[in-house]
Amino acid sequence: MGTSSAFGGASGQKPLIPSWLTDDGFGAAPQATPPVQPAVPTNGAPTALPAAPAERTPVVPSGDSERYSAARNSFTRFAGSGGSDSRSLGRALSHYVARSMGGSSQAAIRMGNARASTANLASFLSDARVNGAQAALRTLNLERLAGRPIEEIFIGLSDYICPEGGSIDEGISRDAFMETIADLTAAGISNIDGLTPDQIQTVLELYITHAIEARLCNDIGIKAVTFPSDITAAERVQAQLRDFIRRGVSDAVTAVGVNVLSFSREQVMNFVTGVYQSAFDILLQLGEQEAQQ
Repeated sequence: MGTSSAFGGASGQKPLIPSWLTDDGFGAAPQATPPVQPAVPTNGAPTALPAAPAERTPVVPSGDSERYSAARNSFTRFAGSGGSDSRSLGRALSHYVARSMGGSSQAAIRMGNARASTANLASFLSDARVNGAQAALRTLNLERLAGRPIEEIFIGLSDYICPEGGSIDEGISRDAFMETIADLTAAGISNIDGLTPDQIQTVLELYITHAIEARLCNDIGIKAVTFPSDITAAERVQAQLRDFIRRGVSDAVTAVGVNVLSFSREQVMNFVTGVYQSAFDILLQLGEQEAQQ
């Protein structure tokens, strides 16, 4: 499951919200140099967003050392069943949001790096639809990619969408973006110059789904979960987890129901925050419902 295979799971003593995340959550680790400010568009069209750095905040107290246990135990039962024990999947997700993450609001804050990347992605896609891909790429000095296959364009955008770094959170954001690129063909998205609003929504849903999945798997610890030895069963477990998360994310994006094409920078940030929090809310509800089936 993406980056999850490289991490043994979060320690319960680790702060629930890392100290380098600001209150609005849109930041990577503090940087020594100030960020480059976005160019002011001359035609009033959206301009691609640079990721916003965060300022240091006071150290957050350690979390409950057992807060991941219930989610890990339930997910282990689900994985051990080869995907047939959907009740355990529901319990795993509801425990994860409610106890491990401390609720949907805290969960959304924990996605700080991924949220910044989601905002960057939403802004670029909006700019490409309004002004054309070539103009959108030119603002990032990537006009050489104009006319290339969409997968190649997205790979070229990776350092802008989710700058590479050494932290787990940066790795999650980048892994989610690579997974999203791999899904474009299956989603029927092949022409960046002809993106429809529905296709933009699909790309954002894919990215948010992969980001939440990677965050969950890193937190509960892929090495702490026993997966089926049968590769077909293991693939079924992963597919069911991803489908469950995608359902929550899709419902969340639809519920927010706004058009990113008309957004200012601040509105894009607010939209992304609302989607992540709503997605975790819905995952909690879906998980509780599934656990009672």
